[in-house]
Amino acid sequence: MDQNTSNSLAQDKVLILYVLNNMKRDITESDLFKLISPINNMNYFYFKQVLTDLVDSKLVGTYTKDDADEDTQAVYVLTSDGKNSLNLTIDVLPGLLKLKTDTTLKNEINNIVAEDSIVTEYIPENEHSYTVKCKIVENNKTIFEIRTFAGSNEYAKLISDNWKANANSIYPKILNLLTEKS
Repeated sequence: MDQNTSNSLAQDKVLILYVLNNMKRDITESDLFKLISPINNMNYFYFKQVLTDLVDSKLVGTYTKDDADEDTQAVYVLTSDGKNSLNLTIDVLPGLLKLKTDTTLKNEINNIVAEDSIVTEYIPENEHSYTVKCKIVENNKTIFEIRTFAGSNEYAKLISDNWKANANSIYPKILNLLTEKS
């Protein structure tokens, strides 16, 4: 491994530690990648390798949230060893990269939180039947979920797209209907 590759690898590891240190919440691998990739154009496979190295060296911890959901995801956190390593190696990150990281975090974290909070998926049951799940998730906990059936892929996609675009108005209407006294 040449010196430039070694420096770049060290810088990329410190960058991930820096981002995790500045997170105010647990973060999934995909959300972490969404934050890291625009900062230094890291491809997914390289990112995965660097993250795995950090987990293997116990600088980053991972766990699965206990949730009633069947589609739980692993989340990543900075360990105390990771914080110590970051404090010792923070100078590896150039000032411009730190500034770009801080700016990206400030701009993108709200998008990621909003994206994570409104979730929808449709699952084919057979050729002409789909189950559509629409959820609202806050702090990695499902606070609302509704499932329905769709008779075609197009109808399932329409329901899914409509939920993503209008969940903020649909959810209160459903809640009002459910809590309305007859």
